[in-house]
Amino acid sequence: MSRNYKFHSKSGLYFVSFATVNWIDVFTRQIYFDILADSVTYCRAEKGMELYAYCFMPSHIHLVFRSVNNDPSGLLRDFKRHTAKRVIEGIESNSQESRKEWLLWMFERAGKKNATTSKYQFWQHQNKPIELWSDHVIKQKIDYIHKNPVETGFVTNAVDWKYSSARNYQDDNTVLEIDATGFLG
Repeated sequence: MSRNYKFHSKSGLYFVSFATVNWIDVFTRQIYFDILADSVTYCRAEKGMELYAYCFMPSHIHLVFRSVNNDPSGLLRDFKRHTAKRVIEGIESNSQESRKEWLLWMFERAGKKNATTSKYQFWQHQNKPIELWSDHVIKQKIDYIHKNPVETGFVTNAVDWKYSSARNYQDDNTVLEIDATGFLG
């Protein structure tokens, strides 16, 4: 993680965004979205993640979360490490992946530029955590997350983006469960 961005309060509620290296649109196939969703579900069940909002875009992810284990940095590190490994395995084994060689080449190229990476680098290092300190700021960040697919032009209504908690806020929990947002009025 970049030295410029830190999780200062271990028990705080955070907004984070992180992207694939070179903003590569990896999440364009169901199999890769499923890896993200399964990983979040695991983190909620086993790693103490409280999830209040999310949006999975083709090249990046937004989350509003808290670590009940008071280790938001470790939680995010483990999530990124696991999803990177699983998505790369998915790309390698996907006979339908028309961009397989190019994707793996790009991740390997990024990995060679990073002394701490063994072969592939999938995610950019920075997470840009922003601690959320008031209901107003929480609502602002959740609105930003939900409007991301609309602003990008993928959908005209936020609830139409399958991989967004905008659907959860309309009582549609078909992709992921989120935690109750008692702090929002």
